[in-house]
Amino acid sequence: MKWFGRKSGGGSARPALTRGFGGLVQGDWPRGYESQVRSGYCENAVAQRAVRLVSEGAGAAPITVEPGEVGTGPTPNPSPEGEGDRIVALVTAPSAGQSLVETVAAQLLLHGNAFVQVLLDAKGEPGELFALRPERVSIEADARGWPAAYVYRAGEAKTRVPARDGMGRPGLVHIKAMHPLDDHYGLGSLGAAAGAIAIHNAATRWNKALLDNAARPSGALSYDPGKDGGALSGEQFDRLREELEASFSGAANAGRPLLLEGGLRWQAMSLTPADMDFVGLKAAAAREIALAFGVPPMLLGLPGDATYANYREANRALWRLTILPLAEKILGGIARGLSAWRPGVGLRVDVDRVPAMSEDRERLWKQVGAADFLSDEEKRAMVGIA
Repeated sequence: MKWFGRKSGGGSARPALTRGFGGLVQGDWPRGYESQVRSGYCENAVAQRAVRLVSEGAGAAPITVEPGEVGTGPTPNPSPEGEGDRIVALVTAPSAGQSLVETVAAQLLLHGNAFVQVLLDAKGEPGELFALRPERVSIEADARGWPAAYVYRAGEAKTRVPARDGMGRPGLVHIKAMHPLDDHYGLGSLGAAAGAIAIHNAATRWNKALLDNAARPSGALSYDPGKDGGALSGEQFDRLREELEASFSGAANAGRPLLLEGGLRWQAMSLTPADMDFVGLKAAAAREIALAFGVPPMLLGLPGDATYANYREANRALWRLTILPLAEKILGGIARGLSAWRPGVGLRVDVDRVPAMSEDRERLWKQVGAADFLSDEEKRAMVGIA
């Protein structure tokens, strides 16, 4: 018996199939940050949507400011009128055409580190905050292990920014996520989600290849020579292959019946999609990706998720457990960097103006309003009204 795919007489052997996609061996996933970003954020819809949900939410969160003081001398002056508005404008101004907080939030989720450069105006005051690409920044430590300078590399160009200038003011503000094994760099969520992203991408390629190959697993045509013991000639082999590729391959020919004659017989050689359970595998990988970035799967449209009673509860959980802590970390880091010019300055999210948290605020007002043992001044303090 001769198998279709190998000539019985003469000619070159069938070319070997590739073992991977995009230069990667099947079963492996990217290890470097840039390759993880390409395969994860750029090519995976679930990871990109999860990162954008969190980063865009953090970038759109309303900011309130505790202005602090002006000057760094022994007797600083109180902040002038409108200083808080100027600080809010500085933080919310676009950084290279993008929202600063949104960019920093995405960098923390993907890389685990964010480096914000403080650019000064003609008066020596912060005039712009610029988010640098974290994979281009390296930290130079001193003899005691503390950061002494930051080195930014873009191609052949290299810029060294001291950690502090002569007046003790920071050149870069480093905001990082927790990394238990590194003293200087943070740990992002992209590396933890790389395995699930690789599984999800592989399942997507599998389904695409399945459609390209008549929407069914690959198999083989076997030829039964019968009693005469003959074999397909080279001409017969080529004609049969051309007819199969022209008439039975591709999504347009999915489900088209195959007419066999002359001792030919079809034999499936692969497991069916039901045996491989690719639908369930892809859904499980998508849920793991959402878990890595702190997004409830319901908000990504993943089926079969009954963790939250409704969409509104899932959205509130996203804000309470993911967006607000991340935004507070970012605003706290920026405030510490600006404290060299504005001692005591504070930045935080104005939760009262977040639409997703309105129900929590309404519940608090009802509870405080029903407390008859509290005075009006105490009630106003509890709800945050001065």
